[in-house]
Amino acid sequence: MATNALPDSRTEPDGSSVIRVLSYNIRSMRDDREALARVISACAPDLVFVQEAPRFFRWRKHAAWLAAHTDLVVLSGGATAAGPLLLCSLRATVERTEDVLLPRTPGLHQRGFATAVVRIGGTRLGLVSCHLSLQTDERFAQAGLLLDRLKAMDVPHAIAAGDLNERPGGRSFRRVAAELQDCWTAKPWGGEYTSTPGDPHQRIDAIFATRGIEVLGCGVPLDLPGISMADLAAATDHLPVLAALRVPAA
Repeated sequence: MATNALPDSRTEPDGSSVIRVLSYNIRSMRDDREALARVISACAPDLVFVQEAPRFFRWRKHAAWLAAHTDLVVLSGGATAAGPLLLCSLRATVERTEDVLLPRTPGLHQRGFATAVVRIGGTRLGLVSCHLSLQTDERFAQAGLLLDRLKAMDVPHAIAAGDLNERPGGRSFRRVAAELQDCWTAKPWGGEYTSTPGDPHQRIDAIFATRGIEVLGCGVPLDLPGISMADLAAATDHLPVLAALRVPAA
């Protein structure tokens, strides 16, 4: 799909806010972190939903490096959420954060959610960054827990994003999309497939929003100024998903 201009972040005359949201699996920053920072910066996001953030030795230092080199701040998550991380611009006012560890199936990786409630333009917005299981049944259960977590946040609008480890036809993806807007489906923009950079052939990363949020465009930012195919290939083993969303005024 051809990439037209994606709206910039702004506050509209009616009090609604246009925000840029990025979801990105960064493979623990094991690849070219300078390329990673360039990609994120070029997307000019207000909110970044990270998966596979550094989780081990000096993980906070690595998260702080990424935030500093993209003009963002660490909001929540990291090792304390088993990998998901949230970053935000100074446009967001933080109300609360919580890192959530999910029930773990013996022999499988621990999974979790990085969550937060922020205010942008006076509107309260719930956020959840997730990385669902590779195992089918556990992944389906985690999709339900994701929806439960969003409902429990008691906010007028919410965004969930992450690596679902499943294509849109899968039952876990469909479970989430049945209750939330799949932003790519709502307003396709840019590229569709997120895995892998060298051979994009499947969409397993997605941004979801509650029904009251207007999707202005969502997809892989292949032709965005400042982003090169070389950086996308060097940064990590996933392609990012970028969305522009209009959140209603409070």
